[in-house]
Amino acid sequence: MNARLPETSSIPERLATLRNAMAREGVAAYLVPSADPHLSEYLPGRWQGRQWLSGFTGSAGTLVVTADFAGVWTDSRYWEQANAQLAGTGVQLMKMTGGQQTAPHFEWLAQNVATGSTVGVDGAVLGVSAARALSQALTAHGVKLRTDVDLFDAIWPQRPSLPAAAVFEHAAPHASVARSEKLAQIRRAMAEKGAQWHFISTLDDLAWLLNLRGADVSYNPVFVAHALIGPESASLFVADGKVPQALADALARDNISVEPYAKAADALAALPAGCTLLIDPRRITYGSLQSVPSTVNVVEAVNPSTFFKSRKTEAEAEHVRETMEQDGAALAEFFAWFEGALGRETITELTIDERLTAARARRPGFVSLSFATIAGFNANGAMPHYRATDEAHSVIEGNGLLLIDSGAQYLSGTTDITRVVPVGTISEAQRRDFTIVLKGTMALSRAKFPRGIRSPMLDAIARAPIWEAGADYGHGTGHGVGYFLNVHEGPQVISHYAPAEPWTAMEEGMITSVEPGIYRPGQWGVRIENLVLNVPAEKTEFGDFLKFETLTLCPIDTRCLDLSLLRDDERAWLNGYHEMVRTRLSPHVSGEAKAWLELRTQAI
Repeated sequence: MNARLPETSSIPERLATLRNAMAREGVAAYLVPSADPHLSEYLPGRWQGRQWLSGFTGSAGTLVVTADFAGVWTDSRYWEQANAQLAGTGVQLMKMTGGQQTAPHFEWLAQNVATGSTVGVDGAVLGVSAARALSQALTAHGVKLRTDVDLFDAIWPQRPSLPAAAVFEHAAPHASVARSEKLAQIRRAMAEKGAQWHFISTLDDLAWLLNLRGADVSYNPVFVAHALIGPESASLFVADGKVPQALADALARDNISVEPYAKAADALAALPAGCTLLIDPRRITYGSLQSVPSTVNVVEAVNPSTFFKSRKTEAEAEHVRETMEQDGAALAEFFAWFEGALGRETITELTIDERLTAARARRPGFVSLSFATIAGFNANGAMPHYRATDEAHSVIEGNGLLLIDSGAQYLSGTTDITRVVPVGTISEAQRRDFTIVLKGTMALSRAKFPRGIRSPMLDAIARAPIWEAGADYGHGTGHGVGYFLNVHEGPQVISHYAPAEPWTAMEEGMITSVEPGIYRPGQWGVRIENLVLNVPAEKTEFGDFLKFETLTLCPIDTRCLDLSLLRDDERAWLNGYHEMVRTRLSPHVSGEAKAWLELRTQAI
């Protein structure tokens, strides 16, 4: 029997136990990605092994452990957090992106693991594309890759089981397209690829396709499952007891059977010889692909549902507009309280989360937050993914900038907004940073661009005013946003760190964030974020052009501005935005919240 650690063990003790298990398996290095069998961004507890082993809680990072080394590769959003959480654990921070980039983890493994040795990883949580890149790098240096090694069952006491929350239907009027129609869309796309079968593991794709939602992943209304779509029927592989009988009956009427979660691999193995299976190599694991017989033809392409769900229907867009009014009203209520209470009662970063969540929870259709609220005062705001805890948080007092990045899930849409507000007296340098970031937000928000342009190419529009000031930021400018789904979704992404691939094309109906920033470690951070919708601009002899409709409704604090840095057209945009915010939120607020709204939307 393998000795297990007590749950209260230290990180060094956990790493020692892992190394013992590696030695028993003949593995020289063990790779732990931040992933589950569905390659999710946010993970159910069962697959948070990287966090359990390293102590680093950021949502993005890869852990590599050898006999004498342990390191977490993560990007600049998490460097300060990782430095703090990894201190004293024996795990090193390996910085990615920007001018201080270290070698990617697979290159590091190839260069640091001895020829003839074996690198182990659980193929059930390793993407196909990642597995191929890793295998190629290792093979070139004579290192073997083994993908059947899940060591966590042997070393992790009380490892969480599969989540058990019930699946529920996302019904009309919020779900405006029937499940049967979506399945027909997918089958037409399959036929265009010459495929009779299609395997989907991505949780938000499944939730969208089947008009179902769940609560298996924090902040994302999805459920753990796989699906196999056939020519006339489909199978949903989900843990027993999660689908109520009435819902199973409704699925059956659309020729969808509910099967045990563990049977997905068997279904792939039973595919008929000579048939063609469509998979997305970026959204399926190597372990799943290994279940497919060699007699089955495999076609690789982006999941069709990824494209379809990114292009919101007009009915969905209208629901989102209504959602933004409710969310904006909640923010007005919160900020009215905050400004009235500041200096009169103790307010911490945790208080902000509590009060803001409560304000949203009072709004119709509220389900949950869409991510953990980021409330960072002064130096904490310089960490893009900072999160206050009971053990470590700041009191909001004195002078400085408070950054609040928050959002919510409503039955009628998903929100994500960042605002920065002054506390006490702020400096001219802080005003300058705020204004420069706002210029970046406005520049991209006002842009007109050809339909089909690859979204990463738009990134420089927001960065140009920031680059002009000799500054930059280490994260992307924008991410796609789901419809009562994941707050991060593809295929579009506005980031020069992302490849400008054909599937990143901007199309009508996509919702994306616009969120440039400036971060000064140890001092303050500024980020101003709105969500925008791709809408038609005009047609010319050069083609179709799109523009952005700003969806988010919340004042941008003009007390933080250096007005001398704004052009007349920029002032006009800001005044027009504030007029729209005031007009649309006024019917939803009263009393102190309405007075605050009137004050903070005055023209400059």
